Amino acid sequence: MARILVVDDEEGIRKILQQVLSYEGHDVRTASGGGEAFTVFPEFRPELTFLDVKMARMDGLEVLDRLRETDPTALVVMISGHGSIETAVEATRRGAYDFLEKPLDTDRLLLTIRNALQTRGLVEENVRLRGQVETRYEMVGNSFAIRGLLDRVEKVGPTDARVLITGENGTGKELVARALHRVSPRAEQRFVEVNCAAIPSELIESELFGHVKGSFTGAVTDRAGKFEQASGGTLFLDEIGDMSLAAQAKVLRALQEGIVTRVGGERPIRVDVRVIAATNKEVEKEIATGRFREDLYFRLNVVPIHVPPLRERREDIPMLVRHFMDKAIEEQRLPPRGFAPPAVDRLAHMDWPGNIRELRNTVERLLILARGNEVTAGDVERLVAGAQPAASAPGDMLAASSFAEFKERAERAYIVAKLREHDWNVSETARAVDMPRSNLYKKIERYGLLRED
Repeated sequence: MARILVVDDEEGIRKILQQVLSYEGHDVRTASGGGEAFTVFPEFRPELTFLDVKMARMDGLEVLDRLRETDPTALVVMISGHGSIETAVEATRRGAYDFLEKPLDTDRLLLTIRNALQTRGLVEENVRLRGQVETRYEMVGNSFAIRGLLDRVEKVGPTDARVLITGENGTGKELVARALHRVSPRAEQRFVEVNCAAIPSELIESELFGHVKGSFTGAVTDRAGKFEQASGGTLFLDEIGDMSLAAQAKVLRALQEGIVTRVGGERPIRVDVRVIAATNKEVEKEIATGRFREDLYFRLNVVPIHVPPLRERREDIPMLVRHFMDKAIEEQRLPPRGFAPPAVDRLAHMDWPGNIRELRNTVERLLILARGNEVTAGDVERLVAGAQPAASAPGDMLAASSFAEFKERAERAYIVAKLREHDWNVSETARAVDMPRSNLYKKIERYGLLRED
């Protein structure tokens, strides 16, 4: 059931508690005082500790302080035959979970254990979930581009400055926004996200600023908007370039005055929000065509952060592949499987128009559909590269670091195109390109080419 430590200088109390708790199925250890408890505690790592207040050599409250220093999450229930309200309050103030008086009532004891273990389970689950969130939103990479991006996040994150994040779809703009929130003084407050492109223009004002009952059809109750919900924290306006001009005007007022008014309402509501915005559009062009307010742009673009596309940081792809592989195996409960170095190299030399999002999906697809114990270059060719449009080849070639590499990529692309043209008939392809069939077989093997099914 649970590991429970009993610390009491009375041998009779220790024996009774050990007998009762062992009968309930718990793993019980005992200690006759604080000194012995400090030896047992780090080795036994109890999930719950019963600690006597009055002990001969060391006061229980002092032991409580030292145990909590060793493990701030330690659950400790104080027990005493000379209980008083003052002692109970002091014990609680120092971090005790509960306070029981001697003689101990068995029903109360067991109820306390059950409640304490439920509390511990909730705390551990919360820690686990927070850890998942932290991992989910970490930015992976060691390229010059990503290091420059992280450096800017570290500098601007602790401030309240507004940030405009730009970059192509799938580059990880939300990751940057969450990283900015995580290193800010508002980290313990809410991070509220609004996808401006996903909300119909007639509802965007209600979504951002809230509404009062009866202000429009379907408004059956008063509702707080995202600005109010994020007050004290961070509001992330994703795809801000798709917001209507009317909504832009209200956002501008909210940024200028720190005040919002619900749709259909008259009462101004003061909000304290840090706004981070993101867009995949070229805002200057949107301003020139009259689709985006220039004054709002200047309000939002206090600190610009550009997220580079994956093709500009190809050296991060091996690290990203490993990261997404570990995440997929854990989250999708897939059997452990690695990526052969040639497979990783092939992925690193491909174009990724969908950027990070596309790479993550591709890694998951390969882990699910690959045939062997590890993902090979042939799997990449069969399941990914062969499905990419031929138009992506020139960009891949031009990314070559040397003329020799360029020639190799060009030769590979040419052979793949000719094999497809002749339905992967090697003899016909060899005749068409005027190459001995044995040479063509060698090149097919060299590049790990497999027919796409």
